[in-house]
Amino acid sequence: MAVIKATSADHKLLGRLMRAEAEGEGPLGMLMVGNVGVNRIRSNCLDFKGIRTMNQMVFQRPGGFEATVKGYFYQRAREKDARLARRVINGERQHPATNSLWFFDPGRRGCPGAWYNQRNIGRYKAHCFFAPTPRACPRVY
Repeated sequence: MAVIKATSADHKLLGRLMRAEAEGEGPLGMLMVGNVGVNRIRSNCLDFKGIRTMNQMVFQRPGGFEATVKGYFYQRAREKDARLARRVINGERQHPATNSLWFFDPGRRGCPGAWYNQRNIGRYKAHCFFAPTPRACPRVY
């Protein structure tokens, strides 16, 4: 059962975002990016108050995703990307993105212990993942 309201167009939009942000990290990395996106819609806290739709989440300004700002959000979602997005929308979660609201690629440096006061909860390939405390954002837990 879906954890957020989503149409087939939303599946494609999330799949497109997952592809743009993490295609090089394979299906698991893409699922983690999807987890972060779904968490942002569910959370209604911190930088994501009032974010209720896929479109609002994907194109949020400020604080949105690098792919939509820096010009590499141009490829359509393939069917396999939309299938991955459906899995996340239906509640599948992957560690370390399980409760994350942020991720970034630190380049050759290691992941910092915190990023904008959010704790590091792990890394997968190039991306470091950060989560709020349960007290700050209970809906992502």
